[in-house]
Amino acid sequence: MKSLTLLIFCCVIAACLSAGLPDTKSVSPAESPSDDGETRVSPADLTVTQLESLREVCEANLACEHMMDVSGIIAAYTAYYGPIPY
Repeated sequence: MKSLTLLIFCCVIAACLSAGLPDTKSVSPAESPSDDGETRVSPADLTVTQLESLREVCEANLACEHMMDVSGIIAAYTAYYGPIPY
């Protein structure tokens, strides 16, 4: 019984640590594209359906949702979840 309790406790801690933590890098729109091959995505490059999909993912995280309201969906999604998969 102690092993099961310890296993559940470890799983809960692992889930809490990995859920919705933002990157420590700050995202600044004034920065130029990096040299590692990343391309910047603008809202004009995405369809309405793709933007809505990103919005739904971001709304599940309160911090991402707040950043979405302040900085826009593209900046918020990339800050919390990485590059846009489209």
